[in-house]
Amino acid sequence: MNIILIILASILGATLTFYVSEALKQGPVRASALLSLIIGLFFYYFPDILNVYLTKNIPLVFIGASFIGMASPKGKNNYLLLAFSGLLFSIVYINKSSFFKGYGGALGTLAFIALITTLFFAHLLNHRSKMLYKFKLIRKKIFKKNDN
Repeated sequence: MNIILIILASILGATLTFYVSEALKQGPVRASALLSLIIGLFFYYFPDILNVYLTKNIPLVFIGASFIGMASPKGKNNYLLLAFSGLLFSIVYINKSSFFKGYGGALGTLAFIALITTLFFAHLLNHRSKMLYKFKLIRKKIFKKNDN
């Protein structure tokens, strides 16, 4: 249950920040700050709603994932990619162990890793599908000539 809530907070952090920034025209910094403040204050005033682990980590995960929503380039408003990037952020956050302990900017670094990895896979899949399409066209031309 803890992991599911961390993942959900991460996905919401990335997508909501982008939505507030772009659709509501608030800008990336204001969107991230506003949403992070709301989440932070909620868990500050209601610390007993969830267990101690979630009360401590959900605001951190949300803030880190909001960096993904801030950094997403304009015109790339694909919410599925943002959600996947948030998912990837939460997976890395949960499994980070002590590697980033004491490292300044750990949330931003994790957000960068998640976003760049997601954009790489999206580019790879897009490039692969274009190549497959071209291959199918060439194959169609070759077999069409042989049938005549």
